[in-house]
Amino acid sequence: MANQKPGKDNFTRNLVIAVVVGVVLIMLVLTLLSKQTNSSAKVPASVSADNGYGIVFNGDVKSVPVLDIYEDFQCPICMQFEKLQGDYIESLITDKKAKVVYHTLSFLGPESVNAANAAACSADEGKFLQYHRTLYANQPKENSGVWTKDVLGVLGQAAGIASKKFTSCVNGMAYQGWVNNVAAAGAKANVNSTPTVFINGKEIDRKTEYFSADKFKAAVERG
Repeated sequence: MANQKPGKDNFTRNLVIAVVVGVVLIMLVLTLLSKQTNSSAKVPASVSADNGYGIVFNGDVKSVPVLDIYEDFQCPICMQFEKLQGDYIESLITDKKAKVVYHTLSFLGPESVNAANAAACSADEGKFLQYHRTLYANQPKENSGVWTKDVLGVLGQAAGIASKKFTSCVNGMAYQGWVNNVAAAGAKANVNSTPTVFINGKEIDRKTEYFSADKFKAAVERG
């Protein structure tokens, strides 16, 4: 038995090392895959690969701050951010005082993917901002099973979308590939939480500027 123990210990040690190496390799592969984009994927209206596949407002307006907003429609903190800053951000769009890029991520699971796809469908209808508000106003608990494709289609009606094309787009997951591209672009930008907001390529102070109306406005105006 004394002669067998070292061999057993070596086997156990080698097994542990192999498992650890295997896990590291799997994580590396997943990281690499998460940063790959499919340039042939169908994209919704107002989207540019040069803008991280985000939905762009005022892309042709020059000499204004550029806001990149990374969000997940299931994220409760994103809903809080929308409640506090949403009207102001929309006013920046309406008054052409900023270029705003919405990056709809899907960190939190299949219902986030469904919602991001439906939001893309709403962009084709020229109703992204209205649908954006509607999703947050009707946000259920994470992965509760509420945001089915049927429900997301009905929420389109609440946002003023009546076309059958929208319903077909939602049910058919027409922009699944685009949703994946947004996630990959977000990974390349090292975004690992939502909401995340960049102004002119620099993240604003998460502790002080995200949830203060005055400080957020000051950060935008500072550029």
